[in-house]
Amino acid sequence: MTLPQFISQTSIPATEVPVVVSPIVQAYQRASKADATVRAYRGDAAAFGAWCSRFGFQSMPASAHAIAEFLVHEAEAGRAVSTIGRRLAAIRYAHKLAGLADPTADEGIHATVKGIRRRVGVRPTQKSPATAEVITAMMQHVPPGLAGKRDKALLALGFAGAFRRSELAALDVADLREDAEGLRVMVRRSKTDQEGKGIEKAIPHGRFIRPVALVRDWLDAAGITEGPVFRPVSRSGRVRGAKIGTNSHTPRLTDRSIGDLVKHYAALAGFDPSLFSGHSLRAGFITTAADRGADMTRIMDVSSHRDPRTVVGYIRRANAFKGHAGSGFL
Repeated sequence: MTLPQFISQTSIPATEVPVVVSPIVQAYQRASKADATVRAYRGDAAAFGAWCSRFGFQSMPASAHAIAEFLVHEAEAGRAVSTIGRRLAAIRYAHKLAGLADPTADEGIHATVKGIRRRVGVRPTQKSPATAEVITAMMQHVPPGLAGKRDKALLALGFAGAFRRSELAALDVADLREDAEGLRVMVRRSKTDQEGKGIEKAIPHGRFIRPVALVRDWLDAAGITEGPVFRPVSRSGRVRGAKIGTNSHTPRLTDRSIGDLVKHYAALAGFDPSLFSGHSLRAGFITTAADRGADMTRIMDVSSHRDPRTVVGYIRRANAFKGHAGSGFL
């Protein structure tokens, strides 16, 4: 169910009928949210709509009572607090787009969310970082062939630039610029740059993981000179869209498929795949850099974090046993 379907699923009182919005305005409204957020909101809208249909509630406009009951149902079903919070945000956003009053501002809903946080807990599941040692172990299990060249390039570049998986998926050849010192990669849009101002990341040649050489090896072998950098490879070893150019229909790996690749190679290297995700590449660089004593500001230059507190968390975990307060007497 899409957000517009969610909005029109049930009848709206005549006094509350929203102004009809043109398709082009709707497109710009959707663009105000990141693609990943929109996809997540669609799923949240579908979940809320299905729950309302099952239990006889109206989903649009929704009552505060219905929303509170839905949130409790999700908590009892074992949903993470972060998921519940996002679903609440999706309901709020749908009402906002429809020009309706925000039912999620009700004090009863605030109390419900607070109770869920206390009962369920808010500590996020921490995925394991794919450190330099882990990346090296993964690469030893990458098979030969074009798909293997792509996977090595993806793992190496994702780690070396502390990229988010969505940033890797969105990379085009035009975003890569060779430099005597390595490779300059332009990230056109990211989680912290929704307006698309662009962030350039410097990728050194390296002596061990060698990300620049692996990226060049993949592009040359695949015959890719423009368009998406990371693309699907068929079982027969054919790169899809290698000769199509920058056509918008040229297939590219999705952020989900990148996460699946990380899990796959983690398993082959002998690690528990459930502890790894696409974020492990990003976390792995930050953790390795912190462990090797890199300055926090230099780490943030690569990771593009805006809040140093996030990076401090990685540094503390990386250095948890260094200079431990009890190391001299335990």
